[in-house]
Amino acid sequence: METLLFYAFAALTVLCALLVVANPFSRNPVTSAMFLVLTIVSMAGLFVLLHAFFLAAVQILVYAGAVMVLFLFVIMLLNLKEEELRKIKRFSLVAGVVCVGAILALFLRSLIQARLSANLPASGAEGSTAALGKLLFTNYLLPFEIVSVLLLVAMVGVILLSKKELK
Repeated sequence: METLLFYAFAALTVLCALLVVANPFSRNPVTSAMFLVLTIVSMAGLFVLLHAFFLAAVQILVYAGAVMVLFLFVIMLLNLKEEELRKIKRFSLVAGVVCVGAILALFLRSLIQARLSANLPASGAEGSTAALGKLLFTNYLLPFEIVSVLLLVAMVGVILLSKKELK
């Protein structure tokens, strides 16, 4: 039964992620944001199958709740016109290809250098918040802080974009 649920959640995650990027049904960015919510919820289902209930709850509350509200706020705030969308399209295509290439290169490099047995937590610590907190604030402190700075930069960017007139 778990295997069947895994394949169902994995297929739903991949399908919804593809519909976020290339949606044949609608060109509306709000529709893509809603497919992103479905992607996040199906990923939370994968966390539940791994018995990481805290991560599943955080995935739904933080990402599907708070972050998606911010995304929708920015989408509604910008209200891009059709002619502005065409200007951005060429640049965003090039930037997207460069970013995907960089992420793929980092992913492949980390796979080559990874030692799987050294990074796994103890088997009794599955899904516990104490083990997760200890692992997050000892081994992954720098990436955690980088994400917080990135969110701060995103908030400053939203404030600058929301101004009607830049001086």
